[in-house]
Amino acid sequence: MVNSVVVVGRVGQAPEMKYFDSGKVKVTFSVAVNRWDSKAKEEVTDWFNIEIWDKQAEFAGEWVKKGSLVGIEGRLASSKWTTPDGETLERYLIRCTNIRLMGSKKEEN
Repeated sequence: MVNSVVVVGRVGQAPEMKYFDSGKVKVTFSVAVNRWDSKAKEEVTDWFNIEIWDKQAEFAGEWVKKGSLVGIEGRLASSKWTTPDGETLERYLIRCTNIRLMGSKKEEN
């Protein structure tokens, strides 16, 4: 089986960096990807939550800005948990293994 995801889109908000006592670094942000919806006959936006660890996270924290055009390679991950009132929630995200800045500087300013 293969669990591989590639998305190209624009960063929705400034990346959030988190440092752990273990020395690990995690960055999270969302990416918007536009696609054509043939039923609605309009362009729609899909949002993807991105999680990056360690050296790639340090790179993303320094260079990725809101509105940046990025290419993300990684794998789809999910987690489930139960709230105190008994509701089961599930979250999906892309665990990034490679990030590429795309587009020109002129485009991002």
